[in-house]
Amino acid sequence: MLRFSLLATLVFLMGCAAAPDETGFYDPLEGLNRGVHGFNKGVDTLAFRPVSQVYGTVVPAPVRTGVDNFSDNLGLPGVIVNNALQGDLESAASNTGRFLVNSTFGLLGFLDPATELGTPERSTDFGETLHVWGVGEGAYVELPVLGPSTARDAAGFVVDVFLDPLDTVLESPESDYRLGARGAEIANTRYRFGDTVDGILYESADSYAQSRLIYLQNRRFELGIEDPSSSLGPADTDGSLYDDLYFE
Repeated sequence: MLRFSLLATLVFLMGCAAAPDETGFYDPLEGLNRGVHGFNKGVDTLAFRPVSQVYGTVVPAPVRTGVDNFSDNLGLPGVIVNNALQGDLESAASNTGRFLVNSTFGLLGFLDPATELGTPERSTDFGETLHVWGVGEGAYVELPVLGPSTARDAAGFVVDVFLDPLDTVLESPESDYRLGARGAEIANTRYRFGDTVDGILYESADSYAQSRLIYLQNRRFELGIEDPSSSLGPADTDGSLYDDLYFE
């Protein structure tokens, strides 16, 4: 019920969306977003940052890489569904082959022989599916814990939860292993990009504006959207940071 209510709210926001202004942003909820951003910074300070530092320091790099691979592999069935919904059958077939190879020869995905064989992941999500279907990005939103997003991508995140075929197959404790692996992957990403994230959150003059700029520029670049905000300067990090660091 909570997920349905969130989805309905976000769809409403998309329906009310206006085009970005000359700055490239449509942020009618900025006051609320800044409050959520402050909350998220507190969560990072008290939880994400220290946990990631312990995880990155204590767990050897090869183990962390293996857990990341395992988590990514378990996410592939949902990616394949979105490939198909976008009409990208070539990517769907490539990702299916990757999933089969890594799930077998890659020991359930802890190893990544598919990449060595020339089959990298062709990542996507339902937010991109909505974009392909012609849905505008809607208002910028910062979600509690989940971080920077847009109305379209936030709605896409909710739909992705229901679209994932493994959710209907895995039961406890297997589903718990998957959730734990995803949490470990987020901790590892926070550790790997620690200096960059710290610079955005704790060293910039306006961490909210900086986070918004980087997220929107990177997301629009991924989707091939001409970004009016690009004139404000390049993003400070690569396009994978927010995709990996937050749950979306």
